[in-house]
Amino acid sequence: MRHIPERALTRGLAASLLVIGLHAGAASAAATDLHGAMPVAAQEQRFDALKTGDGSKPPMRIDPAIWVSIVPADNAVTPERVALGRKLYFDLRLSPDGTVACATCHDVSRGFTDQRPVSEGIRDQLGRRNAPTTLNALLMQTMFLDGRAPNLEEQAKLPIVNPIEMGQPDGDAAVKAIAGDADYQKMFQSAYGRAPSYDDIGRAIAAFERTLVFLDAPFDDFVAGKPKAISPAAQAGWALFNGKGRCVTCHALNPSNPVGSDNRFHNIGVAARHKDFEKLAGEALVALAKDDGPDAVDKLALSTDLSELGRFLVSKQRSDIGAFKTPQLRNIALTGPYMHDGSMQTLWDVMDHYNKGGEANAYLDGGIEPLALSETEIDQLVAFMFTLTDRRFQAQSDAAFASQQKRAKTTRPFRDNALAQRQILPFEKRVMEEGAKEN
Repeated sequence: MRHIPERALTRGLAASLLVIGLHAGAASAAATDLHGAMPVAAQEQRFDALKTGDGSKPPMRIDPAIWVSIVPADNAVTPERVALGRKLYFDLRLSPDGTVACATCHDVSRGFTDQRPVSEGIRDQLGRRNAPTTLNALLMQTMFLDGRAPNLEEQAKLPIVNPIEMGQPDGDAAVKAIAGDADYQKMFQSAYGRAPSYDDIGRAIAAFERTLVFLDAPFDDFVAGKPKAISPAAQAGWALFNGKGRCVTCHALNPSNPVGSDNRFHNIGVAARHKDFEKLAGEALVALAKDDGPDAVDKLALSTDLSELGRFLVSKQRSDIGAFKTPQLRNIALTGPYMHDGSMQTLWDVMDHYNKGGEANAYLDGGIEPLALSETEIDQLVAFMFTLTDRRFQAQSDAAFASQQKRAKTTRPFRDNALAQRQILPFEKRVMEEGAKEN
């Protein structure tokens, strides 16, 4: 009998009881809750309450002209394709052991992430990357933290055949897992006019994910002319965001860029102190010379220490060593822990990291430097970021704020006031330590 980790059972039971209550069905629902995710049936109930639309018209707050430019010509969003994609998104049969679906790592109850440092896949294997949210993913120009997939269609397929995610040996095996289902046979014919295929699995999931638009936040009312929509502290945070905090450099928020990402890749010094980038880059080039196809890069990114190289695995450019894609800021209250490795538990941790100028390394982005923010200013920036949560998640956002604020009062592992206030220089410790070793 397969061993189910105690942590998965414990977290699963708690999640199940919250959603369906204490009744006879709670135990059986918890028993199907693997890898820490809420059971898919309960997730689907939550999803129905979000009222995202069926694909018959552009999602709320997406201009119809922009919608046309976003959606690929060969995969128009239709109700039939969205319905098919939804069924696939929640289907555990896409993994050989029936324990992992898209919704396992992109859980409706957890901001469409898994709220873990790194994701857990088939046979309880842990990857090396934090799961990005699928909310508003349609507005990102490339997919994954290193941009290794050019669109949602390709992104949707790779986890299915990654050996530590959903674990199918190949796309044909994924098709075989569902092809005998009469409902699927009808739905693929209705959506694409043909029998199930691996490419159409990716297309349908992408069509569904394009309906996951969540851009209705208090911040939007504020910029629309309602100053009382957000608190005075959050308003001060917005001013800092565009000024002293320099957040706007990579996270510009405006009508043409509502998610707050420049869609570029930056080395911001996360975990850099613990990695030998030169050594890892050399090993990566050897591995990529043998195979630099999408599946090979996907495995290197999730299964090896080369994961820390970020965009370099895709571009092979030295300037991309340790660089990861700027994440969106929408609904960021729900998507912790933060950074590509999930190493930061709170938004206070994130601000402490930026405030001290990141971790010094030879490939650090030139825009990363100490900010000299005060504690009050950090609090204001965090307050602002919590105004970016869609109203449909307000209760979760409020709970996350209380939890993070409580933790931040006692635990600030990334805070370094000496660096932040420029009492010492970013490279000073490193140079002095190396000099001491030579002597």
